[in-house]
Amino acid sequence: MSDTATIHQTKELTETQAPWNVIVHDDPVNLMGYVTFVLMKIFGYNEQRSTKLMLEVHEQGLSVVWSGELEKAEFYAQQLQLHQLKTSIEISE
Repeated sequence: MSDTATIHQTKELTETQAPWNVIVHDDPVNLMGYVTFVLMKIFGYNEQRSTKLMLEVHEQGLSVVWSGELEKAEFYAQQLQLHQLKTSIEISE
């Protein structure tokens, strides 16, 4: 028998994925106050932050309202769509 020992070394590689953006798009149906209310309700944002995001939607046609992991982005997009907001997700570049 040999007196040598085998050492196994394992390296765990974690690849960081780019965050996913949840985007709210402007539409001709929802009132600005309603969009602000929904952002406060879904994300827990305060009124000032929600109003700022709503104004981006209104003035620029869209706003990135949240960024993070894909599973949460899909959940938030679904919640916004349940409140009749036009929403999409895309990977951040």
